[in-house]
Amino acid sequence: MKVFLDDKELESLYLSGKSRKLKLPEQVIDKFFATIQKIEAAVDVHDLLSDKGLRFEKLKGSEHRHSMRLNQKYRLEMNINWINESCTIGDFYLLTISNHYA
Repeated sequence: MKVFLDDKELESLYLSGKSRKLKLPEQVIDKFFATIQKIEAAVDVHDLLSDKGLRFEKLKGSEHRHSMRLNQKYRLEMNINWINESCTIGDFYLLTISNHYA
């Protein structure tokens, strides 16, 4: 599946490994890169759902917004534009890394 970065700070983090606005622990940054690789390697959404550590889930109140766990505190939020009718293959538009308990 394809991954697109819809946020300038996430793009900066992805390209340089640093972001001025996103002050994240090194462990979270490493997990961010690993999660992108998992999304790109996935054949369909079932590959992501089978990885229980990601906690891939749809967010309430939005039709296309989903999230994945980076660690206990941080989550990667994204919109997904489904390509097929069964909603198993899509393009992932990464929006932000949020503090899950803030």
